[in-house]
Amino acid sequence: MRIGIDLGGTKTEAMLMGPHGEDLLRLREPTPAGDYEATLDLISHLVGQLDREAGATCPVGIGMPGAISPATGIVKNANSTWLIGQPLHTHLEQRLGPRVRLANDADCFALSEATDGAGRGAQSVFGVIAGTGVGGGFVVDGKLLSGPNAIAGEWGHIPLPWPQAHELPGPDCYCGKQGCVEAWCSGPGLAADHLRITKHRLKPENIALAAATGNTEAKASLDRHADRLARALAIVINIVDPHVIVLGGGLSHMDHLYDAVPRLLPRYVFSDSVSTLIRRNVHGASSGIRGAAWLWPEHADTQSHQTGLR
Repeated sequence: MRIGIDLGGTKTEAMLMGPHGEDLLRLREPTPAGDYEATLDLISHLVGQLDREAGATCPVGIGMPGAISPATGIVKNANSTWLIGQPLHTHLEQRLGPRVRLANDADCFALSEATDGAGRGAQSVFGVIAGTGVGGGFVVDGKLLSGPNAIAGEWGHIPLPWPQAHELPGPDCYCGKQGCVEAWCSGPGLAADHLRITKHRLKPENIALAAATGNTEAKASLDRHADRLARALAIVINIVDPHVIVLGGGLSHMDHLYDAVPRLLPRYVFSDSVSTLIRRNVHGASSGIRGAAWLWPEHADTQSHQTGLR
């Protein structure tokens, strides 16, 4: 058995996963935002509870915002800012022992969908998070790729490809640059674009609802967003050429993307045809926590024998 933990900005969820991916038990607690020591206490507490339920000391995978810098061993790029600059992995190993693995939450999403989700059986899977932010992860032959800088899959912070004149220099991004894919293609990016053009402030889900009821301005906003998303994903395909791209995050619920993006990709991909599949995620909001548990795939058989589970 394995333990997966989704360390979020507002809530932290822990799951005990069985040897074949079974969801055996979940625990959820509010994240002590702003309090690093309390965050360590919470993770230790949740792991202890699940260990007792399992009757074993289980390997622990944690999906987290940001990443652990290979150069310094401290957290970087996390929107949960109280984690930044902290040696989170070291501190958790001091409490729990050498059974802890950490990965970016978007990487965990990609690993989950590649292991037993929408990308199951594919040689390579690029997992996309498109919601409040834009992130991603890349899995090849079932293994998560991180890279020497621990930023593989951060396609949200490339400039929007093939920008039109009215798209320059682009909206400000929190990273300090302008015109990033995240600033255009995230949920807030879609809403901001709709506001700029129509002067109407709507949430992304309400833009989609208005478009479905025949509102031409809303339909135009979705068309612009789908085209920008296709341009950005074309760059991903041009560079790593994944077999499957799985969409996750809040915007993955917008049905039109699964028709519009594949239709638009051939305009931008450097190929005579585009065979990359664009799929909706299977595990939804559970993909992050499941992917965290799958950070320990090699423990599935040994742990099942020790605990008697099959």
